[in-house]
Amino acid sequence: MNRTRPRSLLAVVAALAVTLTVAACGSDDDDSGSTGTAAAAATSTAAAPDACAKDQLQLVKPGTLTVGTDKPAYPPYFEDDDPSNGKGFESAVAYAIADQLGFTAEEVSWTVVPFNSSYAPGPKDFDFDINQISITPKRAERVDFSEPYYTAPQAVVALEDSPAAGAASLADLKDVQLGVQIGTTSLEAVEEVVQPTTQPKVFNDSNDVVTALKQGQVDAVVVDLPTAFYVTAAQVEGSTIVGQFDAPGGDSWGVVLAKDSELTPCVNQAIAALRDSGELDRLEEQWMGEAAGAPELQ
Repeated sequence: MNRTRPRSLLAVVAALAVTLTVAACGSDDDDSGSTGTAAAAATSTAAAPDACAKDQLQLVKPGTLTVGTDKPAYPPYFEDDDPSNGKGFESAVAYAIADQLGFTAEEVSWTVVPFNSSYAPGPKDFDFDINQISITPKRAERVDFSEPYYTAPQAVVALEDSPAAGAASLADLKDVQLGVQIGTTSLEAVEEVVQPTTQPKVFNDSNDVVTALKQGQVDAVVVDLPTAFYVTAAQVEGSTIVGQFDAPGGDSWGVVLAKDSELTPCVNQAIAALRDSGELDRLEEQWMGEAAGAPELQ
């Protein structure tokens, strides 16, 4: 079992005071739909090639691709709290999409968009938003989602001296007291996949989840895998990733666009091209490669 902390995350922890981004990939609104329907929730209409020519795109600011994300912007999704530097998984993906749409890096402008505001109903001041946002049917009623650019598994994090740290399978977690944030895809994964004999302790926000683990209120917590690496490297000393497992249907992240945006099929076309060329896999390996060190729990 590999419990080595990721070096790339340890390198940035001194620069930022961080909180969990569990809610980012969870549904902290009133979602109750399964992420297994993410593919159906994403808008998949293909665009005619001419409609995606740069000079034909309907943009918030003509000639500029405006991309939204929250602040602070945390690694491994962004580095140095600066989405515009192209460093970090989601920054790199955003610039790769922009390139597919015909924009240079200088023609990309970033704007701050609070997480919950990104998928709220109504007009948007961005062309698309990228912020670890899970594709769910409830959210898709309010906004457009692109095709998934990443599917995050779930992970179990425990203190190194906890009995839960020795779990080698999902069955070993049956009698473990788990902690999880309310309304998240992680809670759904616990209920549907782990199916513990003891009800998980549910907390209102990500800070409470971290505190519960630190104070031993729970044996282990369940978060998405990228967040798990950050928790063990930056937030909870003496913690370890017990292992990873797939969420129901996969926890798929998509970029968010205004409802019925004319840009949606063009972004889908760009993401499909990045996937087909292997660029998405390359970026995932470059910025999220630590995931390979977490054992599978079955």
